[in-house]
This record gives sequence, structure tokens and C-alpha cells, in this order.
Amino acid sequence: MIREQLGAAWSSAPRLSFSVQGAESVRYAAVPTLEFALRIDAEPAAPISAVLLHAQIQIVARQRGYDADAQEQLLELFGNPERWGTTLRTLPWIGTTLAVPPFTGSTVVVLQVPCSYDLEVSASRYLAALHDGEVPLEFLFSGSVFYTTPRGALQTARIAWDHDVRFAMPVQVWRQAIDRHFPNSAWLRIGRDSFDALCSYKARHAFESWDAAIDSLLAGVQDR
Repeated sequence: MIREQLGAAWSSAPRLSFSVQGAESVRYAAVPTLEFALRIDAEPAAPISAVLLHAQIQIVARQRGYDADAQEQLLELFGNPERWGTTLRTLPWIGTTLAVPPFTGSTVVVLQVPCSYDLEVSASRYLAALHDGEVPLEFLFSGSVFYTTPRGALQTARIAWDHDVRFAMPVQVWRQAIDRHFPNSAWLRIGRDSFDALCSYKARHAFESWDAAIDSLLAGVQDR
């Protein structure tokens, strides 16, 4: 009788809910990487055999304010601040997949997110423009949950895309991850012809670094 009651209580697929409880940069990683502590709750508290979880992370740019310096840095992305009422938009950041091990009731897992410092990627350019405060993130979850029924049968069910979670990530968490790999550096892609010309200029004037060569060119422009 008790077994039948338990079976009736969760004969359908367990309902999963998600929450992001924190974020930090990974100290030892091949590339700049963030870790998000992700809590997963199952209702009812049925034994979960596994979860194949897909996460899409977006930056909800409208949900924070911007000082004059950030507005200047974001000019190329969103245009003049006077138009931000229509141009300030949500930016897709990254998609990743996580295999969640067995648990019952609830669990906390680590969601790792590699970070690109390619400033031609909109999300990276946005993050590089911020110096303090928080980054308003939205996590969209989908995937499959594998669970065991009271009779021992393995079942699977889809996780719908309507599982979205908001999280305010401190800007410094992202900056710590980047600075560990690229301290006081920025990435710039230029065409091969421009690079060859810059190499020749650097060699002809015996500059010790790329910074010195570029500073010299900028000084020449400013003197005009």
C-alpha cells in the first residue's frame, strides 16, 4: 500500500528547479574560466539517476546602470546613450553542457564556463567595458533528466527551455579570470597587411615592444 502511494506521488517525471548560488574564477585552468555553483532541486524528492543539462547564458544589459566611462566603451555596441532605450539589448554569451551525477532531493554542482578575451565578440567587449558593480546574467536551462520509478524502471524526460534563472555576477570575478592569463593586456585582431606594416615599422625604429611602436604612431597622430 505504501509503495503504491509513493508510486502515485511521483508517477510523472520529477520537476527540477535551478538556482545559481555563487561564482568564482578558476585559479588553475588552461584558459580563463569561471565556475558557477548551481543548485538543482527535484520535486518530489525522487532518486535522480543523471541529468544531461544544457545551459545558455545571456547578459541582460538593461538591468544595470553605466557611468560615463562605460558608456564611452560601449558606444560601438549600443550607439549613443541617448538611443539606449531602444538599442540596449540582451547579449548571448555562451552555451555549455553539464552531466550531473546521481542525487536525491537536491544537489549542488559546478558549471564551468570558459571566457574568451576576443574583443570582437560582443559579450567579451561588453564585459571588458565594466570596471565595477555586477553583470546581470540570465541562465536558460534545458536537457534531459533520467530517474528511477518506485518499481526500479529507468525513465527519461525532457527539461523545457522555460527554466530561466537570474544571477548578478560581480564584475571582478570575470576580471580575475582574465587577468590571471592576460595581465594588463588586451587582444586586437588586425589584417595581415596591417600587421606586416606594423612589424616593419617596429623593426625600422628598433622599438623593444609592440606598445612602444603603437605609442609612437599614436603620438604622431596626436601631434597633427
